[in-house]
Amino acid sequence: MQFESTVTQIQADNIDTDQIIPARFLKTISKVGLGDQLFFDWRYDADGSPKPDFILNTDKAKASKVLFAGDNFGCGSSREHAPWALTQYGFQAVISTSFADIFKQNSLKNRLLPLVVSRDVHQQLRNALTANPDLTVSVNVETQIFTWSGGPAVDFAIDGFAKHCLLAGVDEIGYVQQHEAQIAAYEAQRIGTLNTLAS
Repeated sequence: MQFESTVTQIQADNIDTDQIIPARFLKTISKVGLGDQLFFDWRYDADGSPKPDFILNTDKAKASKVLFAGDNFGCGSSREHAPWALTQYGFQAVISTSFADIFKQNSLKNRLLPLVVSRDVHQQLRNALTANPDLTVSVNVETQIFTWSGGPAVDFAIDGFAKHCLLAGVDEIGYVQQHEAQIAAYEAQRIGTLNTLAS
């Protein structure tokens, strides 16, 4: 998994899951349409019309795969709809100095990369985007490095199992399905053993 993208900035700290997707949109078990509800209360007026000055309503943001946020992103209640909404909008990664643990795990299970950087790197990238708002970053999950023009090569950590799933393009259920033949063989052997013991 490797991609290049411009960066969409929402530089607020402590963005919680209710801001990412308000609770009233959690009744659905489908991901369809959740991208339109991402940051709904920040993004739309009371009559439901998009605020033209909010970043996610711009064509540039709609083409971006990387969200650059402040500290402690995804805090608050656990809701898988939060990473669903982010990925349905088009984001593949969120860069922050820290993530709430539950949000981080939910993201990795839903093919959204929570990319943790130091405060120093965060500020460097912020400065680079101030100088060039059209700056692109390159993210490589296999090598666990992301870069930008004129910036450092930044290592990032990722759990080994989550990395495997991201590279294979599967979730946890898809991972299990990859081993259906081995599971079937084990079950057949187990049943044979039980039948032998019972006879």
